[in-house]
Amino acid sequence: MIDEPTRRRDEGALRTLVPRVLAGLVRRGEDFDAAEDALQEALQEALQEALQEALQEATYAEPQSAATEEGDDTLFLLFAAATPTSRPPPRWR
Repeated sequence: MIDEPTRRRDEGALRTLVPRVLAGLVRRGEDFDAAEDALQEALQEALQEALQEALQEATYAEPQSAATEEGDDTLFLLFAAATPTSRPPPRWR
């Protein structure tokens, strides 16, 4: 997850850069409404890609080691005894 100082820095950069980018698009001849829509779509796409990357990092991160379970092995032994591969070997005559 993104820490608070990084989030504030990114928000500050966006507040500074978004009006500049919008002004640049309008200076190039874009209609203000169309430029605003295009900028909004670009920001949404960037945010979605960032969220996907964060989700992938969280998904593929090394799992934390869990405490080993200690307790009753009855259920495990029951399943192990019930499998066909655990039959005793045939008797020799």
